[in-house]
Amino acid sequence: MQVILLETIGKLGGLGDIANVKSGYARNFLIPQGKAKPATAANMAEFKIIKADLEAKEMTMIKAATEKAESMTEVVCTLKANASEEGKLFGSVTTADIVASLADLGHEVEKRNINLSEAIHHIGEYDVNITLHSNINITVKVIVEASEGEQ
Repeated sequence: MQVILLETIGKLGGLGDIANVKSGYARNFLIPQGKAKPATAANMAEFKIIKADLEAKEMTMIKAATEKAESMTEVVCTLKANASEEGKLFGSVTTADIVASLADLGHEVEKRNINLSEAIHHIGEYDVNITLHSNINITVKVIVEASEGEQ
């Protein structure tokens, strides 16, 4: 199914591109989320009219993401967790824990933007990628320490 992208989407393309996607992906995600429209003649004509507004909206999103990235360049999240003497956590540190820690530091980030391949199960330092926009990524240092009274 061919769709017109209404915003830049990772591996599909940029604003205004016509992308070939599976029909289920288009019907169940892209179109309901307002990220794309079916590539019909009427929608193509409508897109030409609203293209300037969409470009301005995307530029403001990019500017906001860039400013947020600049403010988060040297951010270090320190998390306390219960751990054994060997340094293995009783539980794990997940994206929700990192989001809460960043919020405490004054940086609002959505859970879905944190790229954590798997939960953290040991104390130590970790570099975590955060995607603020499709092409704006930053790395935040996460330090996991044992709680007081442990070890």
